[in-house]
Amino acid sequence: MRDVELTLACVQMTSGENRDSNVQKAEHYIDIAIKEHNADVIVLPEFFNIPYVFQWRDYKHIDRAEHASGPTICRMREVAKSRKVALIATIFEEDSAGIYYDTAFFIDEEGEIRGKYRKVHPAAVQSLEKIYFRYGSHYPIVNLRGLRFGAIICYDTFFPETARCTAVQGAEVIIVPFAAPKVDPWRAVMMTRAFENGVWFAPANKVGIEGEWTFGGRSMIVEPTGEVAEELDDVAEGVIATRISRSAVYGARREKPMLRDRRPDLYSPICTPTEDVNSGK
Repeated sequence: MRDVELTLACVQMTSGENRDSNVQKAEHYIDIAIKEHNADVIVLPEFFNIPYVFQWRDYKHIDRAEHASGPTICRMREVAKSRKVALIATIFEEDSAGIYYDTAFFIDEEGEIRGKYRKVHPAAVQSLEKIYFRYGSHYPIVNLRGLRFGAIICYDTFFPETARCTAVQGAEVIIVPFAAPKVDPWRAVMMTRAFENGVWFAPANKVGIEGEWTFGGRSMIVEPTGEVAEELDDVAEGVIATRISRSAVYGARREKPMLRDRRPDLYSPICTPTEDVNSGK
């Protein structure tokens, strides 16, 4: 096992109406993460470049979607290259006419897009994401600065299968861009996802008021043992960072070898088509 260490940072922020101002704010926090924490990889919240418009059913908001070649990701690529830092930036992505995704872009320190993850579970509980987005279908693993990163996004976290799929694909770090209001079991869920998969787990949430929603903040970085390394409160914008390593992943998985002891041959019920599930009727 060749150990790798790097500094991972999460940004917590509120987004206003003006896209360019939001991108500039993100850039400001990226600079703080670099100057104050010497960050190597920085995670931005979900939809950091726009307010959370998916609380309303109004198709005018589709105009906020951007291609990978649009102004937001192009600027993030420039920032990554000029600062020599890797970024994970999540936007409302326009893939083609009428096809949209909630997409996290992995951008390396040379400003190259190394991969992208499209949210598998668009939310339809309090929000209306399902009328805007198509769901993604893959759990890519991307090498950034020598560690294997995966992503899930916001509502995905409450489906344990998503983090597990990402872990068994080889992720050592799972980053989680969020745009979520207060969730009562938040801390316990984040600790559990890290612990049960033996991964570094890093939710970066929005905070403050956008439209009719108040976002919950509480961004954190959780160790593979399930212990919280760093966290923010539910009020203020800010940056957290910590040193992460491959050796911590190895140590956690040796002590608690859940991935070794999995029994996928017995898990067919969770892959059974919905209409065929015997729910005890």
